[in-house]
Amino acid sequence: MRDVRRKSKRQRKVLELEQDTLTRIRELLPTFSKGQKRIAAFILESYDKAAFMTASKLGQTVGVSESTVVRFAVELGYSGYPSMQKSLQKMIRSRLTSVQRLEIANDQIGDQDVIESVLRGDMAMIRGTLEELDRREFDLAVDKLISARRIYVLGARSSSAVAHFLSVHLNLILDRVCEVSANSNGEIFEQIFRMEKGDVLLTVSFPRYSSRTVKAMQFAKDRGATVITLTDGLASPVSAAADVKLIAKSGVTSFVDSLAAPMSVANALIVAASRRCGNSVTKTLEQLEAIWDEYDVYQKMDG
Repeated sequence: MRDVRRKSKRQRKVLELEQDTLTRIRELLPTFSKGQKRIAAFILESYDKAAFMTASKLGQTVGVSESTVVRFAVELGYSGYPSMQKSLQKMIRSRLTSVQRLEIANDQIGDQDVIESVLRGDMAMIRGTLEELDRREFDLAVDKLISARRIYVLGARSSSAVAHFLSVHLNLILDRVCEVSANSNGEIFEQIFRMEKGDVLLTVSFPRYSSRTVKAMQFAKDRGATVITLTDGLASPVSAAADVKLIAKSGVTSFVDSLAAPMSVANALIVAASRRCGNSVTKTLEQLEAIWDEYDVYQKMDG
């Protein structure tokens, strides 16, 4: 129990730092050394670029040593520069325009091989998610899905790809899954207005976060439904409205984000739910295989 409290305290501290980094810089500006003031000025003016620079690169840009940049991060309350960098990245990702994302990605990739750069980035996101995903939250999400009266799955814009993947496969396991179309606010509420206690709203939301998803989550909470979200951090705008939070890392790949880790977590949810359902899943799939075969749903391969 003590470990849980310590972890919760650390999470709150991280969340506070993520939200207040720029405010902290402004507050402490008069106390900084001459070199630290140059770092502060650059971050305040170009935080979208600073967030994706190494400590060495940031130091070169403003004319200070790498060690000065590291001390600057510690002065703000971070354990080191990587912690401050991650905090800035999380804070700004929802603010970046598509043009800014493209520029950042081009700067990061540079002359590197695009395939290797992107795939290695995806691997790093999955590895980071594996290390940090809260297993208790994951198990709780599976419990809520299995016991739900109805399950509504919602993802807007690019997040809809992961939401569709979840709804298609959960529907093979459970007979009460509804994929919510997010084309408009009105259309969303028309699909979920019967939601009540005992139901689950499963949302997928990654930068740039959709305001429609946030509104739907609040509606579900008001109706007494359980809200599960798959998102990229506790500081994301959807986390506050969620009862269960599944965190998957995603990074700037170009003008779109990497969804490799979120898709892996979605896959794990489906596998875990199917294992919990046991023989009923086998029977369902046997019936579906017979139907697919009878109506030539899938192309048969010779031999």
